[in-house]
Amino acid sequence: MGKPLFLEILEKPVTTCMIAICSTIWFYIQKKNIDYSHVGLSYEAAVEGHHWRIITSAFSHISILHLVFNMSALWSLGAVEQLGHLGLGIEYYLQYTLVLVLLSGLLVLGIYHILIQRFKIEYFRRVTAVGYSCVVFGWMTILSVKQPSSKLDLFGFLSLPISFAPFESLIFTSIIVPQASFLGHLSGIIVGYSIAWGLIQGMNNYWTISLMGWIGVMFISSLKRSGACHLSFLEIESLTDPSLPSVRFIGSGAASTLHMGAIPLDAAEIV
Repeated sequence: MGKPLFLEILEKPVTTCMIAICSTIWFYIQKKNIDYSHVGLSYEAAVEGHHWRIITSAFSHISILHLVFNMSALWSLGAVEQLGHLGLGIEYYLQYTLVLVLLSGLLVLGIYHILIQRFKIEYFRRVTAVGYSCVVFGWMTILSVKQPSSKLDLFGFLSLPISFAPFESLIFTSIIVPQASFLGHLSGIIVGYSIAWGLIQGMNNYWTISLMGWIGVMFISSLKRSGACHLSFLEIESLTDPSLPSVRFIGSGAASTLHMGAIPLDAAEIV
């Protein structure tokens, strides 16, 4: 008999939080009848300044099956949190989850850009991707390098050797789910190998908090500029240098202004 669920939750706090966040967002999207195109990531939307979609697309899911598949795999991959002796552990898991969310989204946009501008494949201009699979495939890849003897459990009964899981799952999802984003999953695998092989490294608590702060600033800034959400408490004014927004919080008294340098961010698919 396996461990009681509450003990596994205590051993996988970050994984539990991520599953709770994704599930809550899915429930909210379903309850409010929000279309995936309003939260998903597409090349066309990114060009129009909807950079906030890099974040919202990662945590949004189209259907309950889509959600269950990703969360089932994520729960199994939460074993990373218990591998502190291998240089992984809870902090590593949290730090590089943030990296996977950000870089896999940017890589997808980069691939779309090449396919559209270089090869003139206009189909990818409006493809909208949603889902946490980029991160899931990234962690599959990292674990396959760091702990190749592990297994990936799906739905509680399907078990795959972790060393082959990234590409097995890539093929499996492409066959059973025609809408699955091959490029989105592949982006997660590429970023995962880059982390596992040390090409992307150096994340610590300081850089994690700093990166989260800048992501928050850019999220709110792009959300306001794109007009996707009316934020009455926030005004962004254009200055002489358009790359430097002025962020002003409106209060009952005198308004205070904070100037921050902006960080440039260079058909449905399930990811």
